[in-house]
Amino acid sequence: MRPVRRNFYDPSSAPGKGIVWEWENDNSSWTPYDMDICITIQNAYEKQHPWLDLSSLGFCYLIYFSSMSQMNRQTQRKRRLRRRMDLAYPLTMGSIPKSQSWPVGASTGQPCSCQQCLLVNSTRAASNAILASQRRKLYPGGAGTLPVRQSSTFAGGTLWPAGTGTAAGGVAKGETPRAPVGAFGRSQSAPSGAQLPGLNNLNRPGTQRGAGVSARAAVPPGVPALPVKNLNGTGPVHPALAGMTGILMCAAGLPVCLTRAPKPILHPPPVSKSDIKPVPGVSGICRKTKKKHLKKSKNPEDVVRRYIQKVKTPPDEDCTICMERLVTSSGYEGVLSHRGIKPELVGKLGKCGHMYHLLCLVAMYNNGNKDGSLQCPTCKAIYGEKTGTQPPGKMEFHLIPHSLPGYTDSKTIRIVYDIPTGIQGPEHPNPGKKFTARGFPRHCYLPDNEKGRKVLKLLIVAWDRRLIFTIGTSNTTGESDTVVWNEIHHKTEFGSNLTGHGYPDPNYLDNVLAELLAQGVSEATLKD
Repeated sequence: MRPVRRNFYDPSSAPGKGIVWEWENDNSSWTPYDMDICITIQNAYEKQHPWLDLSSLGFCYLIYFSSMSQMNRQTQRKRRLRRRMDLAYPLTMGSIPKSQSWPVGASTGQPCSCQQCLLVNSTRAASNAILASQRRKLYPGGAGTLPVRQSSTFAGGTLWPAGTGTAAGGVAKGETPRAPVGAFGRSQSAPSGAQLPGLNNLNRPGTQRGAGVSARAAVPPGVPALPVKNLNGTGPVHPALAGMTGILMCAAGLPVCLTRAPKPILHPPPVSKSDIKPVPGVSGICRKTKKKHLKKSKNPEDVVRRYIQKVKTPPDEDCTICMERLVTSSGYEGVLSHRGIKPELVGKLGKCGHMYHLLCLVAMYNNGNKDGSLQCPTCKAIYGEKTGTQPPGKMEFHLIPHSLPGYTDSKTIRIVYDIPTGIQGPEHPNPGKKFTARGFPRHCYLPDNEKGRKVLKLLIVAWDRRLIFTIGTSNTTGESDTVVWNEIHHKTEFGSNLTGHGYPDPNYLDNVLAELLAQGVSEATLKD
């Protein structure tokens, strides 16, 4: 007697239509993808996507449908791809139960030793070890025997060995005979086809074991997963702790699966120069800022008087700059003196109506960029044209023929910021000292729709006003005197949103418009 198991698929899915996707291995024979990958590829193919990224499934490959090829993102190696439509599966009636096994396909050719074969093979072997551990609990064998499931991935003309039974309405696969535990001595290693009890297949060679951990295999229900964000030592779970936990759980007879968090997709697939186009409705493709791009203003008293109205009878409340009462003299009396401005004079800002000592407003202005603009310290209303302290650099923007998640019907606007290292100017925290510029050029992305193009135009205005970046202390690294973002958020993750700086994010465009408005960059700016 051999146990059999079935997988059920919807008739509208790839296996339901008899479709299987295959890639060419190193022996020039064709190897089928796992069925879940086949379904993903077929869905993208039916939607007429030009390409597909398999990173979300644990594989660093790109699928190009125009050339029917697969490219490794790391090595740039390409393999041929084909789509078969002659593998129809039997139909079944009634409700579809939950899948209980690995999908089964067909394979031709000899076993391959390439990295992709090892990756898929070792992933399935790891799953086999977990299932074998569960069977030991359910069906304890007699006389010290151990049930072992044979991993026959890429094992010749057919995927599964002879003698495999078939159940109606599905695809079946069998188990190999039980192997005695006593067959291996203490100083001997087990054959490659068998797994030692309690070790969850940890005796595999290093290459296969590493591939099995990094691949996201299908874990049977009830098997606990131990997430490890970065197995290189920078994640929240230390690799040594994760490894020891896995060994202890396996020794106790508990199945465990180490999983690696998916990596963010920061950049789109390579784009040729001929595919890069100007953004419709936006003039030019580049903006540069010079060493000094600040508007020289008149003396501080004239700037303050331009935006305030004198108050003859001020209310008995605090000035929020010096925290003295408005009915008394400014707290800057004796510290700052200007001709024509008495310490007791009070003024009201024209737009918002907030009141301050005139001498306090002059002190606040002298502490800023001195660019001729004034910002209310209470409500942040801006008077005049606010400019920042962004170092000199270059901003490029163009259209690329790829879509962002959540905007599948639109192309993508790519913005490239590039700022070199330099020396801080008089408007910076430490004039005369060198500043660093880490991570440049920085790539940012917007959807190519009406609102995305509006955001781009406003970002260009903010760039011209030196508001996108500033020099300060990095929140990420803690480094001081370095170029940092200046309160206008950008999306730097192209194909995912694992860091919070990617798509889909339905509220991002509205949020960045509000951030631009807080910097004095509004739609009214575009009409001027």
